[in-house]
Formats: sequence, C-alpha cells, structure tokens
Amino acid sequence: MKKIITSLVLLVALQLSAQKVVTSEQWQQDLRFLQKTINNDFSFLYKKVTAKEFNEAVDAFYNEIPNLEEHEIVVGFSKVISLFKYGHTYVSFHQKPYEFSQFPFNLYQFNDGIYIEGTHKNYPKAVGAKVIAVEETPIADVLEAIKPTVEAENSQYFKAYGINNIRYPEVLHAQRITQKLQSQVTLTLEKNGERFDQTFDVLENKAGVPTKYGFIQPNEEWVSARNQNETPLYLKNFDKIFYYEYLPNQKIVYVRHSGIWNDKTETMESFYNRVFEFVENNDVEKLVLDVRLNGGGNNYLLKPVITGIIETQKINQNGKLFVIAGRRTFSACQNFVNRLHNYTNAIFVGEPTGENINFYGDANTLKLPNSGISLRLSWAWWQDKPQWQNEDWLAPQLPVAISSEDYRTNQDPVLGKALSFEPENFILDPM
Repeated sequence: MKKIITSLVLLVALQLSAQKVVTSEQWQQDLRFLQKTINNDFSFLYKKVTAKEFNEAVDAFYNEIPNLEEHEIVVGFSKVISLFKYGHTYVSFHQKPYEFSQFPFNLYQFNDGIYIEGTHKNYPKAVGAKVIAVEETPIADVLEAIKPTVEAENSQYFKAYGINNIRYPEVLHAQRITQKLQSQVTLTLEKNGERFDQTFDVLENKAGVPTKYGFIQPNEEWVSARNQNETPLYLKNFDKIFYYEYLPNQKIVYVRHSGIWNDKTETMESFYNRVFEFVENNDVEKLVLDVRLNGGGNNYLLKPVITGIIETQKINQNGKLFVIAGRRTFSACQNFVNRLHNYTNAIFVGEPTGENINFYGDANTLKLPNSGISLRLSWAWWQDKPQWQNEDWLAPQLPVAISSEDYRTNQDPVLGKALSFEPENFILDPM
C-alpha cells in the first residue's frame, strides 16, 4: 500500500511539474539568456541585422512580455530569432508543451495567387479555391503580418515554408489577424467565378496536416486539388528519395532527387552510377536533374555526383544538361546547385532557390532554462561562391512557374521548358 501511495504522489508531482506555469519574469530571464548567448557565442550571425537592431528588438519584446499570453510570447521569440533571416535559425511551433494547433488546409502560392492546395474532406468546396482574405483581412496584408514570424532567407523561402503559418491560430492572434485566440477561422475564397466564405475548425489534439514536400498527401481523410487520375514526374514515387525514368520519344533521362540522403535501399553514389551508366550505354541526348523539392541533407554525399556529371561528357554540354530548381531547393541542395553551376554546363530551369547562395547552415540547439523552449541557431558558414557573389538565391536562366490550373490538371511547364529547349544562340554564361 505504501508503494502505491508513493507512486501516486510521484505521478501527481510529475503532472504538476508538466503543467508548471512560467511567470513573466521567467520568460524575461529566458529572453536575456538568449540575448547573452547570441551576443557572446553567435555574433557572427549579425549579417542581415545589426547587433544594435537585434538588441533593440529584444528590449522591446522584454517590455511587452508581462502583457502577452503564452502563445504570443512563443511567437515573440520566433520573431526575434527570425531577424537573422537564416532558414536554419528558428523556433519550432511543433514542440511540447508549446505545440501550436493547426487549421485543416494547405496553402500553395502559384503564379496566379494563393490557393487551397488541399484540405480535410469536411471542406470539399474549399479545395482548389483561391484565397482572397483571412478574417476579412486581404491576403496580401495577412502575408505581410505573418512574415516577421518566418525565418525567411528570401521571398522563395517564404513561399515554400512560410505562408502556412496562416494555419496556426496562435500566429493569427499574435499578429492581430484575429482579435483573440480562437478555434475557428473564416477564409474568403473564390472558385469557378463564385466568391464565398469558408469557416475552418481547428484540428483536434494538435493534429497536423499531412503534407510531403509541401503538398497534401491524399487519403480517406484528406483531399488534394490535383486531379488524381495521373501523376506528373516530379510528384511520382514519393516513397523514394530519388528515381529516374527514360523518356524515349525525347531521348531524355529524367531524375527526380528530393533529398541529399542515401535511400533506404540504395546510396546516392550507387544510384547516380546507374544513371551515368544508362546515359553512356543508351540513346540519350539530355539529362534533366529535378531538385525543385530538395530541402537538403548531407553535403558530404555530393562529390561523386558532381564528378560523375563532369566525367559524363555525353551530357555535360551546353543544351544537354538541365537542372530544375525551385522554392524548396534549400540547405545542402543549395550547395548541390551551387557546385553544378560552378563546375558543369548545366542550364537551370524553374524558380529561384529558397536559400542564399552562401549561407549559415547546420544548427546547434539552445534550450531556454525556464520555459524549456528549444531554439535552433546556425553556426556553419557554407561558401561555394566568392563573397561578392552572395546573391539572395541562385536564379534560373530559363524562369518558369506553374499556375493553379497547371497543378490541378497535372501539367508541368517547367519540365516542358527543358524538354523543348533548343540551344541555338543560347549563351550559357553571358559574362
């Protein structure tokens, strides 16, 4: 009996500690701890924001904390960290006990606006609709409001990883899109010429929206705006990190590569050796390497791929090697495209990348002492190009973006641009 009582006491104590309330003073102490750590150990991050600007923002936030609710404080920490504008330096909204709720939709910014790319089956009318406003605030103003909460390196990163902060009711309230923290949000939508309001209820139990590479994965509960009767090459075989397909009519080998990792069944080096062998031994005129969904991984896996492309002279020529990049091309994949740009004859197609050409990557975890919040702070400087070439992104020579209708009907004008390209009078490097 004594053991049972002791166990109950311990259980109650654990529950109480898990529900510990962090006071305003403790939040302020955490903020000063973060400020001191950055100024002492991470001052090299002062590239896009000055130490003066950062410390002034910290002081302003410090004074606001006593008047803020807990979720507003978490968003406040995110805004402070996002001042550095490095995608590896951030506060996650998916950490306990401060995990944010989500509304059941996924947004995607096409070249004709922001659309509901997918949503829960309970909202069928909303699927594929254009977003006009959130809680009567025009979508352009909503994006400006949430932008400070995103660790955006550039506008492409914000498109890829930032706009879905609109899903968080905590962010909407902290940024005053809503006047209080609420479990419903109303979006003004437009579809088939009709404008209408759709109210979404927050997902239960902090459930998340099932996306992969930025797109809803349809199942019995979730619906995509894309017609599921066929699948374009860049969205095929999501169970694999990389795959290739031969397009005999065009004499092209297409490779989709969506992570700088070894696959569970094959290493990157082995996969590309197979690709290069196929190119050499078959009637192949072009190689298209699609990394538009590639968010990075392990830089040290890249060397045999780069050298293999250089050695495959059959395709390492002007007009025969194409790299499709985009907003989700990030981290180690930024290094990948940088090196392809430096050392091969690749022509780049699609959208600019979501990372700066040279950037602070990797990250250490910093745990705040009172709240227990974990932050990620970049420490490794990756420089593939000279300092004076540090553009916001790597831009394609052949820019192409897709529309909502392209996506809905499974068209891929980006790949189409590479397939139809004729090199006559094209200068690979105008400089």
